[in-house]
Amino acid sequence: MEKRSNTRLWEIDMLRGFALILMVTYHFLYDLNEFFNYDIAYNEGVFYLLGKSAAILFILIAGVSCSFSKNNTLRGVKLIIWGSVIFLVTYITVPGSNIIFGILHFLGTCLLLYPVFKNLPPYILVAGGAAVIVAGEFTAQIPVSQNWLVPLGFWGPSFSSVDYFPLIPWLGVFLLGIAISKLVYQQRKSLTGDLGKYFLPLTVVGRHTLVIYLVHQPLILAALYLIIDPQGLIDMLGKCTATL
Repeated sequence: MEKRSNTRLWEIDMLRGFALILMVTYHFLYDLNEFFNYDIAYNEGVFYLLGKSAAILFILIAGVSCSFSKNNTLRGVKLIIWGSVIFLVTYITVPGSNIIFGILHFLGTCLLLYPVFKNLPPYILVAGGAAVIVAGEFTAQIPVSQNWLVPLGFWGPSFSSVDYFPLIPWLGVFLLGIAISKLVYQQRKSLTGDLGKYFLPLTVVGRHTLVIYLVHQPLILAALYLIIDPQGLIDMLGKCTATL
């Protein structure tokens, strides 16, 4: 059985923490626009790049981290379960803002697929990853009449999701992460020694990304409602209570 190192790589935690800060910032801008009607063009320009950079970093790091994990299957199942919980909570609390095959479902699926790719040589992973990314430019243009292939990147006219990461093209980024792990972390140790103490806040955040991801949106929305629209928070809580 292949052994895995129990040593955390500080630079991976740091990058994960940095990606999380980018994501929280993007979601803060999203909430201001969607829930409080602030005129913030979060889906274009520098703000759009902010959100995409966070997603790309998360997915790349997930691919790199797989080779250090003791149980990717368990991690994948856990992410899929939490993704389903978020779908249900969002469906109940914010009708119309569905999260179908969002980042957690996507990452969970990638972790389950990791055994298929883990023994491939880096150059095959790079070529395959690039091909999947390029294919994403075409899948969105292929008309389909139903949504059964949504996880792959094919959707019908009725499909809507506020957070959507189909396997095509995003699996390509994950494959590049696996390739990076094989090329850069063959020795299973940090490339820069013990410099994590200089980036401690980011590395600490990076060690708890799932927990922070799960709670950050409710906390941001609650804080914004308390500051901007306290009555709106009371009304939303009332609707949730009535639904349950």
